[in-house]
Amino acid sequence: MSRQPGLFETPSPPKRRAAAGDVLPASQSPLLEAPDLPSEIRLGTSSWFFPGWRGLVYEGVHPQPALSRKGLAAYAQIPMLRTVSLDRTFYAAISAMEYARYANQVPDDFSFVVKAPALVCDAVMRDEDGRAKVANPHFLDAAIATREFVVPCLEGLGAKAGPLVFQVSPLPRGLVTEAAGLVDRLAAFFSALPRELGKYRPLYALELRNAELLTPRLMRMLAAAEVRYCVGLHDRMPEVERQAMALRALDSDAPGPLVVRWNLHRGFLYQAAKQRYEPFDRLVDEDSETRRILARMAADAFKAKQKVWITANNKAEGSAPLSLLKLAGEIARELA
Repeated sequence: MSRQPGLFETPSPPKRRAAAGDVLPASQSPLLEAPDLPSEIRLGTSSWFFPGWRGLVYEGVHPQPALSRKGLAAYAQIPMLRTVSLDRTFYAAISAMEYARYANQVPDDFSFVVKAPALVCDAVMRDEDGRAKVANPHFLDAAIATREFVVPCLEGLGAKAGPLVFQVSPLPRGLVTEAAGLVDRLAAFFSALPRELGKYRPLYALELRNAELLTPRLMRMLAAAEVRYCVGLHDRMPEVERQAMALRALDSDAPGPLVVRWNLHRGFLYQAAKQRYEPFDRLVDEDSETRRILARMAADAFKAKQKVWITANNKAEGSAPLSLLKLAGEIARELA
């Protein structure tokens, strides 16, 4: 199944013949049988450069560096895959030119989920093993977030910029015990970010790694700040059922866009899931309950005329593309 240009759209140029080393989309992928969901519902994966996805996303065998450089254009030719999470931006800020290079590889209706850098999202500076060293003086610094992230992201991606996700890393105990003060800091941070840049209005979202912060006070703050709560499914956070309840509290007055990052299987630790699921070419531990709830949430948001972004990680069930294929089927049934 392929996307058809609309009545007033310019048809895509004819595809050139593949050269040696090119990465092409898988021609016999089961993903091509996915139901055709409304354009407002975007499904995608966390990153795209996994060699184990041969036959699912990519034709043939390619090393990870080649997929990192050339795989995005092939990924975006799979009709089901209408978004992707740019995870590398969490580890280091990138330039507007680099964002533009990504934007130029995907169709006009494609939309990126972009993670803000740890420079402003992590309360501590960490060593190579992830251990906290010292306090981060730039934590929740809106000026740095604007200069190093928001502006280059919107300048480079333009209309292809989807949710800008601030994933707050696991916090030191002292900050968690002062949750009310932290919520106030988050409110000040989001209020200081730009609400528009030229003709673009960024969609900000907050993802947590401390379940203690998932409180009515936080949801009231997000509603007032017009920031979305990103449902982050991770071993440090409650199951999707509780997060869905918190989201309903946020949307008590009016529903908003749905942003979900399906990161990890219920009850698993990240490294254990990685070792169990590599090379990410099949579903190993299906999570039908999470999938059912996400499908209902996506359908409800669409019926409320809101946009949906759901990205899946390989560690959710074993293979992110196959998780999304089943999720797409569930969503289609909910919409029917």
